[in-house]
Amino acid sequence: MNETILIVDDDTEIRKLITIYLENEGFETIQLANGEEAVQFLQSIDVDLILLDVMMPKMNGIEACMKIREEKNTPIIFLSAKSEDLDKIQGLISGADDYITKPFNPLELIARVKSQIRRSTKYNEAIEQNRRNIQIEDLNINLETRLVYVHGNEIRLTPKEFDILALLAKNQGMVMSVEKIYEMVWRDDFLKSDNTVMVHITKIREKIEDNPKKPSYIKTVWGVGYKI
Repeated sequence: MNETILIVDDDTEIRKLITIYLENEGFETIQLANGEEAVQFLQSIDVDLILLDVMMPKMNGIEACMKIREEKNTPIIFLSAKSEDLDKIQGLISGADDYITKPFNPLELIARVKSQIRRSTKYNEAIEQNRRNIQIEDLNINLETRLVYVHGNEIRLTPKEFDILALLAKNQGMVMSVEKIYEMVWRDDFLKSDNTVMVHITKIREKIEDNPKKPSYIKTVWGVGYKI
């Protein structure tokens, strides 16, 4: 699927011209005439990059950029006839990633668009990688492959052992009660006399801790529960 670029400019001819450049490079485009329309549009639709004019009626580019940044990290490139350093600084401070002055070279515009999309793609991939992997000192938990490593060595856990460890790791620093762990992992009501969670915690410690009697990962909070 091709990347989608949102072009926001009150000048119809500029929008058409930019659209031709971008579509010739394989991008899909959407055109809007002012910042207010852009803010409303982006509340329900995501795009890959925004080209945003500064001087527009109803809501200028600076105001629109600040509104967009309240919720989205989409790359934003300002297009403006204002070429003073102070104008560029104001644009970047408001949350833009780049600033191009009019009239612009079409080749430079395309190059900057591609550069910002590459950066955004790498950033999003890194974020996604962090979501899949939880690293706590020498303990690595891959939520996608369900593999666990300690000191680089793979540790074999049962499905329930993995679920407990992943639950504690995703809530690192928080104390999880035995009841809460049981209900979230087994998806069933907890019985006070049930020691299932305690038994599983013991087995996990035997597998991931250097010294299970003095655990460095899964800590017992007496009378409350467990935490990483």
